[in-house]
Amino acid sequence: MARVGMTAERLTVAAAELADEVGFENVTVSALARRFGVKDASLYSHIRNAADLRARVAVLALAELADRAATALAGRAGKAALVAFADAYRAYAKEHPGRYAAGQLRLAPEVAAASAAGRHSAMTKAILRGYDLPEAEQVHAVRLLHSTFHGYVTLERSGGFDHSGQVEESWTRVLDVLDTTLRNWPA
Repeated sequence: MARVGMTAERLTVAAAELADEVGFENVTVSALARRFGVKDASLYSHIRNAADLRARVAVLALAELADRAATALAGRAGKAALVAFADAYRAYAKEHPGRYAAGQLRLAPEVAAASAAGRHSAMTKAILRGYDLPEAEQVHAVRLLHSTFHGYVTLERSGGFDHSGQVEESWTRVLDVLDTTLRNWPA
């Protein structure tokens, strides 16, 4: 019998909070059951298994990040849009490290198609319109931006920049270089 008030959505949010606290890799059905003070079996009325739970957290994270990025992008173009998008991405990763990690999970194609992943690509392509990149080059530019943002955030979160300081200045320079690169994209 389902526990009163327990829903898949409530479990997903609790799992996302747990991910931020203990790391996405430590989110398990058992850990979530302990959080609710129930046995693991109680959760299976709402989720299929651990993989389903993890995918739900990933979908939640993608939606939250897309909403944040869309708000940041509103009314901006060119470099201002690039910086707003990048800053939203970085801030989300700092505030929600477990959810951010969940957003990197490889999803089943049908789950990915129904998630906000497409919104992320669409927003990045919208930024690129301000740079007049040819359509055929946009996929490469999207990959450049996402890999740069992800790489920086990952290194920053793991303490990779702790030894030298100037992390904010480096972030600003990275965004300046990306802007210059996009304005001067090779033919």
